[in-house]
Amino acid sequence: MDRLKQIETFVAVATKGSLTAAALAEGIAPAVIGRRIDALEERLGVKLLVRTTRRISLTHEGAAFLEDAQRLLADLANAEASVSAGGVKASGHLRVTAPAGFGRRHVAPLVPRFVAEHPEVSISLNLSDRVVDLVNEGFDCAIRVGDLPDSSLVSVRLADNRRLCVASPAYLARRGQPMHPQDITRHDCLTLSSEAGQTRGWAFTIDGQLHYVRPATRLDCSDGQVLHAWCLEGLGLAWRSLWEVEADVRSGKLVSVLDDFIAPPNGIYAVFAQRKHLPLRLRLWIDFVKQAYGDPAYWRGAAG
Repeated sequence: MDRLKQIETFVAVATKGSLTAAALAEGIAPAVIGRRIDALEERLGVKLLVRTTRRISLTHEGAAFLEDAQRLLADLANAEASVSAGGVKASGHLRVTAPAGFGRRHVAPLVPRFVAEHPEVSISLNLSDRVVDLVNEGFDCAIRVGDLPDSSLVSVRLADNRRLCVASPAYLARRGQPMHPQDITRHDCLTLSSEAGQTRGWAFTIDGQLHYVRPATRLDCSDGQVLHAWCLEGLGLAWRSLWEVEADVRSGKLVSVLDDFIAPPNGIYAVFAQRKHLPLRLRLWIDFVKQAYGDPAYWRGAAG
């Protein structure tokens, strides 16, 4: 039996989640798919998949082999495409993760456009405000907003991310407007509980230097969209990204305060594991997102 076909079948089953789905995509019987997986596991001498009547899951060895197998198939496809009349064509599956609020507004809308340009690429998008472990959880790329912790991961800066301190007119009428960053210690503040960067405090420029002021937290939540809603309800000050609150500031639903102390922007990044050769589909995805975010008209339209 063709070794390459066995590997292709394993990747198809692992990414599609079932023998039936892989068989349907290839137009053959599920039993044929099962025999290929059995032959591959026998040849390698390890169990790659745990199969039950309801689901298929990867073993530890299977998860490790999947990454190598996907890279092998991508490299082979790229090698063939580079010498073909049709030129280079991306294919395969991408697993991408992003923060929930930012991902809904600025990653999810790009996915259909990307796969329309690259019809042989499929994408799984995970939206979560926790910091996903890319390597151990099998993700190809993360879109992350804010300061990045030191790690072995590689990052590409996609755009600037500026943050504002905002509140509703009703809150400011009730509690007064802070005039200096230290004033926020006497205000009700709405903080993001899941973001490590905010544990240092909110960033401001004071006398030309970057300072962090720890807010007087009244309410915290792991979901930034909830904080945004609470801020609109007049429950306190919030330190939110411009992409999230710009439309509300323009409409007067929120008021930007402490504008004389705004900190320099941090970044919006694509983050991925160090690899000698990135799969073509990942390189194209990062370039696609960077090009979209690099267009000033994109942010004007997204904030409207």
